[in-house]
Amino acid sequence: MKTITALIVAAGRGTRAASDIPKQYHKIAGKPILYLTIKACLEHNDISQIVCIIHKDDVDLYKETVSEIKDTRLSPPAFGGDTRSQSVLNGLNEISSKFVLIHDGARPFLPKDALSRIIEGVQKHDACFLGLPIVDAIWKMSDNRTLEPVEREKLWRAQTPQAFVTKTIRNAHLKNNNSAIDDVEIARNAGITVTPILGAEENIKITWPTDLSFARRLIGKNMDIRVGNGYDVHALGKGDFVVLNGIKIIHSQALIGHSDADVAMHAITDAIFGALCEGDIGQWFPPTDVKWKGVSSDIFLRKAVSRCRERGLKINHLDCTIICESPKIAPYTKSMQENLSQITGIKINSISIKATTSEQLGFTGRNEGIAAQATATLISL
Repeated sequence: MKTITALIVAAGRGTRAASDIPKQYHKIAGKPILYLTIKACLEHNDISQIVCIIHKDDVDLYKETVSEIKDTRLSPPAFGGDTRSQSVLNGLNEISSKFVLIHDGARPFLPKDALSRIIEGVQKHDACFLGLPIVDAIWKMSDNRTLEPVEREKLWRAQTPQAFVTKTIRNAHLKNNNSAIDDVEIARNAGITVTPILGAEENIKITWPTDLSFARRLIGKNMDIRVGNGYDVHALGKGDFVVLNGIKIIHSQALIGHSDADVAMHAITDAIFGALCEGDIGQWFPPTDVKWKGVSSDIFLRKAVSRCRERGLKINHLDCTIICESPKIAPYTKSMQENLSQITGIKINSISIKATTSEQLGFTGRNEGIAAQATATLISL
Protein backbone atom coordinates (compact mmCIF):
# COMPACT_ATOMS: atom_id res chain seq x y z
CA MET A 1 0.00 0.00 0.00
CA LYS A 2 1.32 3.43 -0.94
CA THR A 3 1.92 5.71 2.06
CA ILE A 4 1.46 9.28 0.77
CA THR A 5 -0.34 10.32 -2.41
CA ALA A 6 -0.23 13.83 -3.85
CA LEU A 7 -3.63 14.51 -5.39
CA ILE A 8 -3.25 17.43 -7.80
CA VAL A 9 -6.53 19.16 -8.63
CA ALA A 10 -6.36 20.38 -12.23
CA ALA A 11 -9.89 19.97 -13.61
CA GLY A 12 -10.86 23.65 -13.52
CA ARG A 13 -11.36 25.79 -16.59
CA GLY A 14 -9.31 28.76 -15.28
CA THR A 15 -11.48 31.44 -16.87
CA ARG A 16 -10.13 34.23 -14.64
CA ALA A 17 -6.69 33.81 -16.17
CA ALA A 18 -8.14 35.06 -19.50
CA SER A 19 -6.42 32.36 -21.54
CA ASP A 20 -7.64 30.32 -24.50
CA ILE A 21 -6.68 27.17 -22.60
CA PRO A 22 -7.13 26.31 -18.90
CA LYS A 23 -4.54 28.14 -16.83
CA GLN A 24 -2.85 24.96 -15.61
CA TYR A 25 -1.69 24.28 -19.17
CA HIS A 26 -0.41 27.79 -19.79
CA LYS A 27 3.39 27.78 -20.18
CA ILE A 28 5.98 29.44 -17.99
CA ALA A 29 9.60 29.27 -19.19
CA GLY A 30 8.47 26.84 -21.89
CA LYS A 31 6.74 24.40 -19.52
CA PRO A 32 3.03 24.08 -18.62
CA ILE A 33 2.14 25.19 -15.10
CA LEU A 34 0.80 21.72 -14.30
CA TYR A 35 4.11 20.15 -15.39
CA LEU A 36 5.97 22.40 -12.94
CA THR A 37 3.49 21.52 -10.17
CA ILE A 38 3.96 17.79 -10.75
CA LYS A 39 7.75 18.17 -10.81
CA ALA A 40 7.66 20.08 -7.51
CA CYS A 41 5.83 17.16 -5.88
CA LEU A 42 8.19 14.61 -7.43
CA GLU A 43 11.10 16.41 -5.75
CA HIS A 44 10.14 14.82 -2.43
CA ASN A 45 10.99 11.14 -1.99
CA ASP A 46 8.33 10.66 0.71
CA ILE A 47 5.62 11.11 -1.92
CA SER A 48 4.99 7.63 -3.28
CA GLN A 49 2.23 8.42 -5.79
CA ILE A 50 0.88 11.38 -7.75
CA VAL A 51 -2.59 11.45 -9.27
CA CYS A 52 -3.79 14.44 -11.28
CA ILE A 53 -7.50 15.19 -11.51
CA ILE A 54 -8.20 16.58 -14.96
CA HIS A 55 -11.18 17.64 -17.05
CA LYS A 56 -12.41 15.03 -19.50
CA ASP A 57 -11.90 17.52 -22.36
CA ASP A 58 -8.22 18.03 -21.47
CA VAL A 59 -6.87 14.52 -22.10
CA ASP A 60 -4.70 15.57 -25.04
CA LEU A 61 -3.39 18.65 -23.19
CA TYR A 62 -2.55 16.47 -20.20
CA LYS A 63 -0.79 13.81 -22.29
CA GLU A 64 1.37 16.49 -23.91
CA THR A 65 2.10 18.06 -20.51
CA VAL A 66 3.40 14.85 -18.91
CA SER A 67 5.05 13.34 -22.00
CA GLU A 68 8.56 14.05 -20.65
CA ILE A 69 7.88 12.75 -17.14
CA LYS A 70 9.14 9.17 -16.82
CA ASP A 71 8.81 8.85 -13.04
CA THR A 72 6.61 5.82 -12.32
CA ARG A 73 5.12 7.55 -9.26
CA LEU A 74 2.91 9.53 -11.65
CA SER A 75 -0.24 7.41 -12.00
CA PRO A 76 -2.96 7.72 -14.67
CA PRO A 77 -5.22 10.73 -14.09
CA ALA A 78 -8.70 10.79 -12.58
CA PHE A 79 -11.50 12.84 -14.12
CA GLY A 80 -13.10 15.80 -12.42
CA GLY A 81 -16.76 16.38 -11.56
CA ASP A 82 -19.12 19.33 -11.71
CA THR A 83 -17.66 20.91 -8.56
CA ARG A 84 -14.24 21.03 -6.97
CA SER A 85 -15.47 18.85 -4.13
CA GLN A 86 -16.74 16.21 -6.54
CA SER A 87 -13.45 16.33 -8.43
CA VAL A 88 -11.47 15.76 -5.24
CA LEU A 89 -13.78 12.90 -4.24
CA ASN A 90 -13.25 11.29 -7.64
CA GLY A 91 -9.51 11.44 -7.03
CA LEU A 92 -9.81 10.12 -3.48
CA ASN A 93 -11.74 7.13 -4.80
CA GLU A 94 -8.75 6.23 -7.01
CA ILE A 95 -6.12 5.99 -4.26
CA SER A 96 -5.34 3.64 -1.38
CA SER A 97 -2.57 5.47 0.47
CA LYS A 98 -2.81 6.15 4.20
CA PHE A 99 -2.25 9.90 3.74
CA VAL A 100 -3.17 12.31 0.95
CA LEU A 101 -1.89 15.77 0.05
CA ILE A 102 -4.53 17.72 -1.89
CA HIS A 103 -2.75 20.37 -3.97
CA ASP A 104 -3.82 22.98 -6.53
CA GLY A 105 -2.57 22.29 -10.04
CA ALA A 106 -1.93 26.03 -10.43
CA ARG A 107 0.59 26.24 -7.55
CA PRO A 108 3.83 25.36 -9.35
CA PHE A 109 6.30 26.92 -6.88
CA LEU A 110 5.79 24.64 -3.89
CA PRO A 111 9.15 24.63 -2.05
CA LYS A 112 10.57 21.31 -0.93
CA ASP A 113 10.98 22.50 2.68
CA ALA A 114 7.29 23.50 2.87
CA LEU A 115 6.40 20.11 1.41
CA SER A 116 8.49 18.46 4.12
CA ARG A 117 6.64 20.44 6.80
CA ILE A 118 3.18 19.39 5.58
CA ILE A 119 4.27 15.73 5.26
CA GLU A 120 5.63 15.75 8.79
CA GLY A 121 2.53 17.62 9.98
CA VAL A 122 -0.06 15.19 8.60
CA GLN A 123 1.70 12.23 10.17
CA LYS A 124 1.58 14.03 13.52
CA HIS A 125 -1.82 15.74 13.41
CA ASP A 126 -3.82 13.66 10.82
CA ALA A 127 -5.23 16.86 9.25
CA CYS A 128 -3.36 20.06 8.42
CA PHE A 129 -2.82 22.69 5.75
CA LEU A 130 -0.11 25.04 4.57
CA GLY A 131 -0.84 28.68 5.26
CA LEU A 132 0.64 32.04 6.18
CA PRO A 133 -0.28 34.43 9.00
CA ILE A 134 -1.63 37.71 7.63
CA VAL A 135 0.76 40.57 8.36
CA ASP A 136 -0.91 43.37 6.38
CA ALA A 137 -3.55 45.64 7.84
CA ILE A 138 -7.06 44.31 7.06
CA TRP A 139 -10.08 46.59 6.61
CA LYS A 140 -13.74 45.76 6.30
CA MET A 141 -15.16 47.54 3.24
CA SER A 142 -18.59 48.58 1.93
CA ASP A 143 -19.34 50.50 -1.28
CA ASN A 144 -15.62 51.10 -1.70
CA ARG A 145 -15.41 52.78 1.69
CA THR A 146 -13.42 51.63 4.71
CA LEU A 147 -15.63 50.73 7.66
CA GLU A 148 -13.48 49.26 10.39
CA PRO A 149 -10.21 47.40 10.90
CA VAL A 150 -10.27 43.61 11.23
CA GLU A 151 -8.19 41.92 13.88
CA ARG A 152 -5.48 40.14 11.90
CA GLU A 153 -3.62 38.30 14.67
CA LYS A 154 -5.89 35.27 14.31
CA LEU A 155 -6.13 35.27 10.50
CA TRP A 156 -4.21 32.99 8.12
CA ARG A 157 -4.10 32.75 4.33
CA ALA A 158 -4.74 29.14 3.35
CA GLN A 159 -2.48 27.49 0.77
CA THR A 160 -2.14 23.95 -0.48
CA PRO A 161 -1.28 21.13 -0.04
CA GLN A 162 -3.95 20.41 2.51
CA ALA A 163 -3.17 17.04 4.04
CA PHE A 164 -5.33 14.37 5.66
CA VAL A 165 -5.73 10.73 6.52
CA THR A 166 -7.20 9.52 3.22
CA LYS A 167 -10.07 7.51 4.66
CA THR A 168 -11.10 10.38 6.95
CA ILE A 169 -11.22 13.09 4.29
CA ARG A 170 -12.95 10.72 1.84
CA ASN A 171 -15.73 10.17 4.36
CA ALA A 172 -15.95 13.92 4.95
CA HIS A 173 -16.38 14.52 1.22
CA LEU A 174 -19.10 11.87 1.05
CA LYS A 175 -21.04 13.79 3.72
CA ASN A 176 -20.42 17.22 2.15
CA ASN A 177 -23.50 18.84 0.62
CA ASN A 178 -22.44 22.44 0.14
CA SER A 179 -20.00 24.46 -1.97
CA ALA A 180 -17.08 24.48 0.45
CA ILE A 181 -14.20 26.77 -0.44
CA ASP A 182 -11.56 24.12 0.23
CA ASP A 183 -10.89 20.78 1.89
CA VAL A 184 -10.22 22.42 5.27
CA GLU A 185 -13.84 23.61 5.36
CA ILE A 186 -15.09 20.16 4.35
CA ALA A 187 -12.98 18.58 7.08
CA ARG A 188 -14.19 21.07 9.72
CA ASN A 189 -17.82 20.53 8.70
CA ALA A 190 -17.24 16.85 9.46
CA GLY A 191 -15.89 17.68 12.93
CA ILE A 192 -12.20 17.21 12.04
CA THR A 193 -9.64 19.47 13.74
CA VAL A 194 -7.24 20.91 11.14
CA THR A 195 -3.82 22.25 12.15
CA PRO A 196 -2.12 25.11 10.25
CA ILE A 197 1.44 24.50 9.08
CA LEU A 198 3.70 27.36 7.99
CA GLY A 199 3.67 27.66 4.21
CA ALA A 200 5.80 29.81 1.88
CA GLU A 201 5.33 33.17 0.19
CA GLU A 202 6.46 31.77 -3.18
CA ASN A 203 3.76 29.08 -3.07
CA ILE A 204 1.40 31.30 -5.06
CA LYS A 205 -1.75 30.18 -6.83
CA ILE A 206 -1.91 31.41 -10.41
CA THR A 207 -5.40 32.82 -10.88
CA TRP A 208 -5.32 36.16 -12.72
CA PRO A 209 -3.39 37.28 -15.84
CA THR A 210 -1.13 39.37 -13.60
CA ASP A 211 -0.22 36.18 -11.71
CA LEU A 212 1.22 34.74 -14.92
CA SER A 213 3.51 37.74 -15.31
CA PHE A 214 4.62 37.47 -11.69
CA ALA A 215 5.21 33.72 -12.09
CA ARG A 216 7.47 34.32 -15.08
CA ARG A 217 9.54 36.75 -13.04
CA LEU A 218 9.65 34.32 -10.13
CA ILE A 219 10.80 31.36 -12.20
CA GLY A 220 13.42 33.58 -13.78
CA LYS A 221 14.86 34.31 -10.34
CA ASN A 222 14.93 30.61 -9.46
CA MET A 223 16.14 29.31 -12.81
CA ASP A 224 19.47 27.53 -12.94
CA ILE A 225 21.39 29.28 -15.74
CA ARG A 226 24.82 27.94 -16.67
CA VAL A 227 27.42 28.95 -19.24
CA GLY A 228 30.31 26.74 -20.33
CA ASN A 229 33.25 27.31 -22.67
CA GLY A 230 35.04 24.82 -24.87
CA TYR A 231 38.24 24.98 -26.91
CA ASP A 232 39.90 22.38 -29.11
CA VAL A 233 42.70 22.08 -31.66
CA HIS A 234 43.56 19.38 -34.18
CA ALA A 235 46.49 19.23 -36.54
CA LEU A 236 46.10 19.00 -40.31
CA GLY A 237 47.78 16.15 -42.15
CA LYS A 238 47.41 13.97 -45.21
CA GLY A 239 43.89 13.50 -46.52
CA ASP A 240 41.25 14.99 -48.77
CA PHE A 241 38.46 16.15 -46.42
CA VAL A 242 37.73 17.49 -42.96
CA VAL A 243 34.68 16.96 -40.74
CA LEU A 244 33.38 20.03 -38.91
CA ASN A 245 30.22 19.89 -36.81
CA GLY A 246 29.44 16.59 -38.50
CA ILE A 247 29.63 18.00 -42.04
CA LYS A 248 32.15 16.54 -44.50
CA ILE A 249 34.03 19.27 -46.38
CA ILE A 250 36.34 18.46 -49.30
CA HIS A 251 39.80 19.85 -48.57
CA SER A 252 43.45 19.38 -49.49
CA GLN A 253 44.22 18.06 -46.02
CA ALA A 254 42.54 16.12 -43.20
CA LEU A 255 42.28 16.70 -39.47
CA ILE A 256 44.26 14.23 -37.40
CA GLY A 257 42.88 12.79 -34.18
CA HIS A 258 41.88 9.68 -32.27
CA SER A 259 38.23 9.96 -33.35
CA ASP A 260 37.10 11.75 -36.51
CA ALA A 261 38.93 14.88 -35.19
CA ASP A 262 35.81 17.07 -35.50
CA VAL A 263 37.40 20.02 -33.72
CA ALA A 264 34.24 22.14 -33.80
CA MET A 265 31.94 19.49 -32.32
CA HIS A 266 34.57 18.71 -29.71
CA ALA A 267 34.62 22.34 -28.61
CA ILE A 268 30.81 22.41 -28.37
CA THR A 269 30.75 19.16 -26.41
CA ASP A 270 33.37 20.44 -23.98
CA ALA A 271 31.39 23.66 -23.54
CA ILE A 272 28.33 21.62 -22.51
CA PHE A 273 30.34 19.42 -20.15
CA GLY A 274 31.86 22.60 -18.74
CA ALA A 275 28.44 24.10 -18.03
CA LEU A 276 27.51 20.85 -16.29
CA CYS A 277 30.79 20.92 -14.32
CA GLU A 278 31.40 17.36 -15.49
CA GLY A 279 34.91 17.47 -16.91
CA ASP A 280 35.65 17.19 -20.62
CA ILE A 281 35.53 14.76 -23.54
CA GLY A 282 38.86 13.23 -22.54
CA GLN A 283 37.43 12.17 -19.17
CA TRP A 284 34.28 10.68 -20.65
CA PHE A 285 35.93 9.20 -23.75
CA PRO A 286 39.68 8.66 -23.08
CA PRO A 287 41.83 8.83 -26.23
CA THR A 288 43.76 5.84 -24.87
CA ASP A 289 40.66 3.67 -25.30
CA VAL A 290 40.74 1.95 -28.70
CA LYS A 291 36.95 1.69 -28.91
CA TRP A 292 36.75 5.42 -29.59
CA LYS A 293 39.29 5.31 -32.42
CA GLY A 294 37.81 6.73 -35.62
CA VAL A 295 34.26 7.11 -34.23
CA SER A 296 31.96 9.94 -35.21
CA SER A 297 32.04 12.81 -32.73
CA ASP A 298 28.26 13.01 -32.57
CA ILE A 299 28.54 10.11 -30.07
CA PHE A 300 30.31 12.50 -27.68
CA LEU A 301 27.84 15.31 -28.25
CA ARG A 302 24.83 13.05 -27.76
CA LYS A 303 26.26 11.95 -24.43
CA ALA A 304 26.60 15.56 -23.29
CA VAL A 305 23.01 16.25 -24.36
CA SER A 306 21.72 13.23 -22.45
CA ARG A 307 23.61 14.35 -19.34
CA CYS A 308 21.79 17.70 -19.57
CA ARG A 309 18.41 15.95 -19.47
CA GLU A 310 19.51 13.72 -16.61
CA ARG A 311 20.56 16.80 -14.63
CA GLY A 312 17.24 18.60 -15.27
CA LEU A 313 18.80 21.10 -17.70
CA LYS A 314 18.37 21.89 -21.35
CA ILE A 315 20.60 23.58 -23.91
CA ASN A 316 19.28 27.04 -24.64
CA HIS A 317 21.96 28.40 -26.99
CA LEU A 318 25.19 27.35 -28.71
CA ASP A 319 27.86 29.58 -30.24
CA CYS A 320 30.82 28.10 -32.10
CA THR A 321 33.71 29.89 -33.81
CA ILE A 322 35.96 27.92 -36.17
CA ILE A 323 39.47 29.36 -36.65
CA CYS A 324 41.27 28.46 -39.87
CA GLU A 325 42.67 29.89 -43.12
CA SER A 326 40.94 27.20 -45.15
CA PRO A 327 38.59 25.65 -46.06
CA LYS A 328 35.93 28.34 -46.36
CA ILE A 329 33.29 27.70 -43.69
CA ALA A 330 30.50 30.08 -44.72
CA PRO A 331 28.98 27.77 -47.39
CA TYR A 332 28.49 25.05 -44.76
CA THR A 333 27.21 26.94 -41.71
CA LYS A 334 23.54 26.23 -42.44
CA SER A 335 24.22 22.50 -42.82
CA MET A 336 26.15 22.58 -39.54
CA GLN A 337 23.28 24.33 -37.78
CA GLU A 338 20.79 21.78 -39.09
CA ASN A 339 22.98 18.87 -38.00
CA LEU A 340 23.56 20.29 -34.52
CA SER A 341 19.86 21.05 -34.17
CA GLN A 342 19.01 17.45 -34.98
CA ILE A 343 21.47 16.13 -32.39
CA THR A 344 20.73 18.58 -29.57
CA GLY A 345 17.02 19.15 -30.14
CA ILE A 346 17.31 22.94 -30.02
CA LYS A 347 16.12 25.30 -32.75
CA ILE A 348 18.42 26.35 -35.57
CA ASN A 349 18.02 30.01 -34.64
CA SER A 350 19.54 29.18 -31.24
CA ILE A 351 22.74 27.86 -32.84
CA SER A 352 25.46 30.23 -34.05
CA ILE A 353 28.28 29.05 -36.30
CA LYS A 354 31.00 31.56 -37.22
CA ALA A 355 34.44 31.38 -38.77
CA THR A 356 37.49 33.59 -38.68
CA THR A 357 41.13 33.48 -39.73
CA SER A 358 44.19 34.32 -37.66
CA GLU A 359 45.52 36.63 -40.40
CA GLN A 360 48.12 34.01 -41.38
CA LEU A 361 49.62 34.12 -37.88
CA GLY A 362 50.36 31.08 -35.73
CA PHE A 363 49.70 27.44 -36.49
CA THR A 364 46.23 28.12 -37.94
CA GLY A 365 47.68 30.88 -40.13
CA ARG A 366 50.28 28.42 -41.45
CA ASN A 367 47.55 25.85 -42.20
CA GLU A 368 49.07 23.46 -39.67
CA GLY A 369 45.78 22.92 -37.87
CA ILE A 370 42.25 24.11 -37.16
CA ALA A 371 41.02 25.46 -33.82
CA ALA A 372 37.51 26.00 -32.51
CA GLN A 373 36.00 27.62 -29.47
CA ALA A 374 32.41 27.36 -28.26
CA THR A 375 30.04 28.63 -25.63
CA ALA A 376 26.98 26.71 -24.40
CA THR A 377 24.17 28.17 -22.31
CA LEU A 378 22.05 25.76 -20.27
CA ILE A 379 18.86 26.50 -18.34
CA SER A 380 16.81 24.42 -15.94
CA LEU A 381 13.86 22.50 -17.32
